[in-house]
Amino acid sequence: MKRIFSTPMLLLFLAVGISVQAQQKQITLEEIWGGAFRTQRLDVLRSLENGKEYAVLDYNRAQGASTVDVYDYASGEKVRTLINSSELEDINYIISYEFNKDETKMLLATQLKQIYRRSSIGTYYVYDINTKKLTLVSEKQIQEPTFSPDGNKIAFGNNNNLYIKDLTTGIESQITSDGIKNSIINGITDWVYEEEFGFVRAFDWSKDGRRIAYIRFDETNVPRFSMDVYGDELYPSQQVFKYPKAGDPNAEVSLHVYDLNSSSTSEVDLSAFNNYYIPRINWTNDPEILSVRVTNRHQNEVDLVFVNAKDNSSRLVLKEIDDAYVDITDDLTFLNDNSFIWTSEKSGWNHIYHYDRSGKLINQVTDGDWEVSNFYGFDPATGRIYYQSSEDGSINRGVYSVSQTGKNKVKLSQRTGSNSASFSADYSYFINTFSDTQTPYIFTLHQAKNGEQVREIKNNNELRDKVAGYAVSPKEFSTISVNGEELNMYMIKPKDFDANKKYPLFMYQYSGPGSQNVANRWGGANDYWHQMLAQQGYIIACVDGRGTGLKGRDFKKMTQKELGKFEVEDQVAAAEKLGVLPYIDENRIGIWGWSYGGFMSSNCLFQAPETFSMAIAVAPVTSWRFYDTIYTERYMQTPQENPEGYDNNSPITHVDGLKGDFLLVHGSADDNVHVQNTMRLVEALVQADKNFEWMVYPDKNHGIYGGNTRLHLYKKMTRFIQESLGKTESESLVQIKN
Repeated sequence: MKRIFSTPMLLLFLAVGISVQAQQKQITLEEIWGGAFRTQRLDVLRSLENGKEYAVLDYNRAQGASTVDVYDYASGEKVRTLINSSELEDINYIISYEFNKDETKMLLATQLKQIYRRSSIGTYYVYDINTKKLTLVSEKQIQEPTFSPDGNKIAFGNNNNLYIKDLTTGIESQITSDGIKNSIINGITDWVYEEEFGFVRAFDWSKDGRRIAYIRFDETNVPRFSMDVYGDELYPSQQVFKYPKAGDPNAEVSLHVYDLNSSSTSEVDLSAFNNYYIPRINWTNDPEILSVRVTNRHQNEVDLVFVNAKDNSSRLVLKEIDDAYVDITDDLTFLNDNSFIWTSEKSGWNHIYHYDRSGKLINQVTDGDWEVSNFYGFDPATGRIYYQSSEDGSINRGVYSVSQTGKNKVKLSQRTGSNSASFSADYSYFINTFSDTQTPYIFTLHQAKNGEQVREIKNNNELRDKVAGYAVSPKEFSTISVNGEELNMYMIKPKDFDANKKYPLFMYQYSGPGSQNVANRWGGANDYWHQMLAQQGYIIACVDGRGTGLKGRDFKKMTQKELGKFEVEDQVAAAEKLGVLPYIDENRIGIWGWSYGGFMSSNCLFQAPETFSMAIAVAPVTSWRFYDTIYTERYMQTPQENPEGYDNNSPITHVDGLKGDFLLVHGSADDNVHVQNTMRLVEALVQADKNFEWMVYPDKNHGIYGGNTRLHLYKKMTRFIQESLGKTESESLVQIKN
């Protein structure tokens, strides 16, 4: 039935609506960067080998102590505390921990100092759970300490060499001696391997503990890169490290095997294979067989090689070839019979394959127009494989199991959104982590056989209720049809959105190969900032264009040799299409991004000045000639082979197109995307006589954080948006009120 309000009733209804709106809080930058919206997690979750219990790292703020506590899967009750730092003289705070194989010892990380994104040096202790004895691993600051299979030894890196500590005798042995800074590294990756192949520990124990295989990096011919570190002294210092830029020499890598019984080292000859890079080494379940993945410089051919440690003979087991590139993953898993699981995009989508120990295909386990996004493991007792995929749609993740033959698939996750799993050692249980845009992380325990929920372990309901007290708007997911593709998109509108008004549009993107920003998951700091901007009267939109992930191999790899071409075309076309909506002001469209996103936002503003009126670029690549070999050449080949691809899509090439407002931001100590990128773009803009704003944060790396830095950065960006896209109606009212 249609309801008709009289004028007094209508005024009362509007007054109540305005009152409710006024009671909802406005998000502030101080809250975002002050930790007001932090989520609760299960920190350093480890399943115990009995499959019935799990351990987590807890911190008791009242006592100022770290504990490693063990919980029963089924009941959720805390069973025991394995260690409490308040009871130890030498440890105030535990950063992380690892068990040895029989879980009688724990390796404790303390006092870590960050080197690069994934690497650190620190002080480590071994704690004997039975005797409660604490042993310092080394007086040195060490890297990547790792238990031997029997738990009686620890291998680690220090000053570019490898060492072994015998925990029984206390003797420390040095197994390499030629390590030299910026020249030779043994068993620890160089900068570019760490950043682009995603690992630091380049050594591995054989299953019987008799051997250690390691990669040796000879950086002699790699060009040096230096960064001034200003600090607080009278004279700045310099950080100098080897960084190979696209087209330049990489470290020469070689594979070696150290035999503990004979105290001898032998080099493995890999010359018969594509051995320019060695992105992974893993011992198989056969203690004599080492698996090695090697690839050519273009990274479009990957050879899986088995090395027999008895005589160092090697044979090709599997070759993966792609017209563009082959991704290196950690999915390779060896079963008891040394057959193995492998993931590949050769069907056009990333799926799971099972090969026998000789490399012959047994069967393709999963198939369909969706992606396997995570491989969790194989249960030998049931013959089932566990994985995460996008079968619920490319913006969602679900957890599944399937038989080894690819039949009898079971969906284990129960809610649509982002699900991830951590399985018990015997695959009887898994802890599911779920979130969506409306639900912060919930941790629940499930039966692995059918996904049935046993209990809830932890939630973030307090945060959910807290956020509900703010004037936040839902993320509206949709697709937008541009350039012949249906692209995933989300939009955030002001809480008091009025379709009869016109709003400025502020777009956010990253767009790097295989990335995803449009996802049905709980947001981070940038999402709160976007909500704050929506509260101020801006519409936020994000579009994942061509080249991004989870939509198949062809969609992801179509940007090959032309990074920045199709991605920019898609952002421009999306902005133009959104600009014709009646509630968007086509004359006030801005875009921003960080890193690859800064490369994109710069290009969009320079190449489409009639579409975008402003852009913010944080820590951008401005020419792929300045970026590292492994990442850049994977997608672009070398500058010598593809000069047009490098230059045609560089923001530096298009500075003459700048008409709108441009803010450029960088950290001076960015070891990843060097501040050189910004300096070269600044020079090009100056010579083109273009007006712009820029900010360099002293001694800050690619993340631009530390102390008050992030708050300062986001205040600066917020002011720039307000001044560039214009004061909104709501801001004007606030200004008048104040």
